[in-house]
Amino acid sequence: MRNVKVVVEYDGTDYFGFQYQPNVPTIQGELERVLARILKEKVTVYGSGRTDAGVHAAGQVINFRTRGTIPIEKLCIAMNSLLPVSIAALEAEEVGPQFHARYSAKSRLYRYDILNREVKSALQGRYCWHVRHPLDVDTMCKSAQCLIGVHDFTSFAVADRDESSTVRNMMSVDVSRAGEHVIIEMRANAFLRSMVRVIVGTLVEVGLGLRPCSDMLKILEARDRRLAGKTAPPHGLCLMEVEY
Repeated sequence: MRNVKVVVEYDGTDYFGFQYQPNVPTIQGELERVLARILKEKVTVYGSGRTDAGVHAAGQVINFRTRGTIPIEKLCIAMNSLLPVSIAALEAEEVGPQFHARYSAKSRLYRYDILNREVKSALQGRYCWHVRHPLDVDTMCKSAQCLIGVHDFTSFAVADRDESSTVRNMMSVDVSRAGEHVIIEMRANAFLRSMVRVIVGTLVEVGLGLRPCSDMLKILEARDRRLAGKTAPPHGLCLMEVEY
């Protein structure tokens, strides 16, 4: 039995998230459909993270086990010939039997893109959150530093019965301006459901002057989702890379 690892990218706009759901389009569903045709057998795809509906990925990692004999160097070509234009297989390799896309991962890097100008963009609207009023990037960055380290992130997540623990190790948080865009990047060992988006939504409120810089630490320590800001929309979020 071969264990195959594939790096995929996708535009999540038209999908109900990564995880398979019956009767609606999902990333996992499309990948399993295509692989079944190529390998002539049903396979189960495991992802490094279950991105929400509308969230994108530049470096999602999947793995699956198969008895199929297709040469590894031809797999991405075969997948891309059958996948919709919104999903692409970038690279594939055979890995050891113990490798698991989710449980073997050491860290994930997410990027959130905010278009910070007066008018919206017709061309960029699927991939960034339009915030009209100027954001104080320096204050946002300063406010976010309290999140670095091992913490209980209950305040910044949507409740999920599948999660056995709400403690995560946030390795880095960076807020920077790139022209008209404000980019927020976070790396952690793993993320809770909607965790990045809730943090972003709260940081934007800090950047707009709607709450003080010191609020982030108070919210973190309270472990109460009601104290954090609104959840940022999904379309600005992208899973950039997974480290193993």
